[in-house]
Amino acid sequence: MIKRFISTTCILCLTFSLCACSTGGDSSVTPSSVTPSVDISANTEDTSDPADTNVKGSRDNKSVCLTPLADGTLTMGEETVTIDYSHADDGYICVTYTGDAERTRMIITTPEGVAYTYDLNKNVCDTFPLTGGGGTYNVGVYELISGNDYSILFCDDLSADAIDEFTPYLYPNQYVKFDENSRAVKLASELVYPANNDADVISYVYNYVISNIVYDYDKAENVESTYIPDVDNILKLKKGICFDYASLMASMLRSQGIPTRLEIGYAGDAYHAWISTYIKDVGWVNGIIKFDGKNWELMDPTFAANMSESSLKKFIGEGDNYITQYVY
Repeated sequence: MIKRFISTTCILCLTFSLCACSTGGDSSVTPSSVTPSVDISANTEDTSDPADTNVKGSRDNKSVCLTPLADGTLTMGEETVTIDYSHADDGYICVTYTGDAERTRMIITTPEGVAYTYDLNKNVCDTFPLTGGGGTYNVGVYELISGNDYSILFCDDLSADAIDEFTPYLYPNQYVKFDENSRAVKLASELVYPANNDADVISYVYNYVISNIVYDYDKAENVESTYIPDVDNILKLKKGICFDYASLMASMLRSQGIPTRLEIGYAGDAYHAWISTYIKDVGWVNGIIKFDGKNWELMDPTFAANMSESSLKKFIGEGDNYITQYVY
């Protein structure tokens, strides 16, 4: 293949400046250090320990960790990159890069033309979601030459016609990374021991995260654009940026069999990350902060942990201040 050279400005449609959750200047949405008092139907009082009760709920709290497979049934690529799309209809592909470029990036373009940009780690088989529904996806891999110039290593289409709306949000991927041995998975199982339904699970996990993880302002100021959350390290440090909050909650909820989307976009003027979940008989709930027995309101674990409840409600309104650009 003849390699063509392109500028990074042409191929990089997404760079993670999520970290500070702001546009860099004075933002009208600066998370405060006040932790809200969130009154939810599950009514779990938070401590540093898992569930506060020994009474088993009627819901099974056993972890359900789906494992991505790269079994080589359907592959494409070049000598130094293998794209395994054997399970594309399950909503993911597995990619392994073995070259020696200083930096390698991949762009997955959905059937609707939305471009998702990722960094590839050397000699690691990583999982990447296909979140644009069924159809034809384009996958391009680019190696850094110098400065901001990349060469095209590989680019081709793949077909994924049978993706349902849930499986991409149950499997782990590069941004929502967990397995059965993850501390986050074990903690989720312990936390939801008293749960009677999925709504209870979300409430227990949500309350734990917003009450035990604080916003890391130093990290937000210094984080690299290549940063990828490590959910167990977040639990260990008990602090993180918005990307960390969303990744941790998504990992814990997916491990309990609850489809959960990690969403990235704008919250007001801030480039930000949050989650949405699917609840049976309710549907997709675009961010839960509180359930009053009848109505759900937006959930944003970063802002909820660092703003007063009244300020958060005023900001999120009916969701008009949230504009989703990417879903993982």
